[in-house]
Amino acid sequence: MTLAETHPPIATTLQDSQENTWVNATWEEFVAISDDPASEKKTCYYYDRQMRIETMGVGPDHAADNGILHAAIVLYCTLNSIAFRGLINASYRKPGCKEAQPDASYYVAEKARSVPQGNTIVNLDLYPAPDLAIEVAATSLNDDLGIKRLLYEELGIREYWVVDVENARIFAFQIVDRGSQRIETSNVLPGLEIATLETALESRKKQDDSQIMATLMTQFSA
Repeated sequence: MTLAETHPPIATTLQDSQENTWVNATWEEFVAISDDPASEKKTCYYYDRQMRIETMGVGPDHAADNGILHAAIVLYCTLNSIAFRGLINASYRKPGCKEAQPDASYYVAEKARSVPQGNTIVNLDLYPAPDLAIEVAATSLNDDLGIKRLLYEELGIREYWVVDVENARIFAFQIVDRGSQRIETSNVLPGLEIATLETALESRKKQDDSQIMATLMTQFSA
């Protein structure tokens, strides 16, 4: 009689020392954690046979900058008749090798109609990647500019922005042929100057959101 081969179950939890950092993992180990209901409030990434599971809460500065940027993009697209669809905290998966969960992402122009429906992770084998992905960095700036930047280069994103919350700066990159370079004006959102958005983020320290949006409306309408 031949005994059936058994395998230990794949762990669906991490030790504290393995959270908020990149650790070696197989794709199967990553998916077991990422797809576990207990990970619903976690942010999950996978790249180059490593996973990063972020469990830290979002503070008010991070949340405020994310909100201002989203409102600014909505306003700019509306005033300039740019078709778009924005997704907050959506996950994108290239099965078997990559996954990312940006703070915000946008499908623009003809891609605005390509956004999948439902509540499952976006499968990039079936749907196009978003045109723009944004990471808001309150505590993860080096990682967002480093490994995550490489990840987004390979996912097929056209533009990647990293928001430095502490210094009200935006590092904007155009991605072409799996490589990226800094830009001062968005190509995905034609004519939108990154410096204008940085000024809006800096204004948050002295103005409420309605005042910031009123200023942006004047600038975007000029």
